[in-house]
Amino acid sequence: MPAKARSTRTKEEVQGKKLDYIQKVQRLLEEYPRFLIVTCDNIGSKLMQDIRLSLRPSGSVLLMGKNTLIRKAIRDKLEEHPEWEQILPQVKFNSGIVLTKGSLSDLRKKVLENTVPAIAKTGSIAPDDVLLPKQVTALEPTKTSFFAALDIATKITRGCVEILNDVKLCEKNRKVGGSEAALLQMLDIKPFTYGLKIVTCWDGSIFAPSFLDFTESDLFRSISAGIGQVAALSLALSYPTLPAFPHVIANGFKNLVAITLETGYMFKQAEALKNRVENPDAFAPTTTATTTATTTAPVTKVEDKKPEPEPVVEEEEEVGDLADFF
Repeated sequence: MPAKARSTRTKEEVQGKKLDYIQKVQRLLEEYPRFLIVTCDNIGSKLMQDIRLSLRPSGSVLLMGKNTLIRKAIRDKLEEHPEWEQILPQVKFNSGIVLTKGSLSDLRKKVLENTVPAIAKTGSIAPDDVLLPKQVTALEPTKTSFFAALDIATKITRGCVEILNDVKLCEKNRKVGGSEAALLQMLDIKPFTYGLKIVTCWDGSIFAPSFLDFTESDLFRSISAGIGQVAALSLALSYPTLPAFPHVIANGFKNLVAITLETGYMFKQAEALKNRVENPDAFAPTTTATTTATTTAPVTKVEDKKPEPEPVVEEEEEVGDLADFF
């Protein structure tokens, strides 16, 4: 056998190349404020090249290399950037970093767009469940042994094998068996898609990719729920806080209105409420008789009929919340 070819580079050249790569990693981490940490299992060189080309128009950079060198580059800069220590546990296995100066949500869409279909190989880990639908295949009856080995009910229809029921052929995060892989290849089914998988995100700190799905409305809803909890706790403990201030004022106003209705003493803000209490008929909704007359009237005369006054529903709703009088 021929002797194994040895590298012609000297030790100094190798050390210089490693130093250049470490400096490149440090420069990119300082230049780009946000990035995604991804894994690139089962990805070929052609797909990796397509991913790099798709990221260039947006100014993003895909950084791949030795995990040891990336960790060393980060450790050497911990004094200047102590927050980088959160990145160290994430740099493992077959990982890479996609850096950007724009939005992480847009970057995630770009990354997930680049995928390729792939066949199921024996012994590989299934990234997703594989459901084989019932169908009439193009296989001849001699291939029924593959289906029998997997306990799949079949029958012969017009000289072809027909699958009678939907079958879960592969399970997520489990190895693909030899019979399953052979059957999928005979059916010409490529059940899996491979591409970069996002592990975690960085924008000043490490966080899960699921947080990228949060919108402004979700954020405001969470803040509103937190303010409501603070206000409830403040009212229960009788401890003054800013979130509880509107409720305290509203409760005080209710007490003043109750005193006004009981004693007859009047102030300007309570006049509308007193009028409602003393003259409830003036603010009552329209009677059911009017509604009945409207529904029984001929359809042809609806255009000639004058519109009836709208019931004062909005004003009645305001009575329930006395804080609206401020």
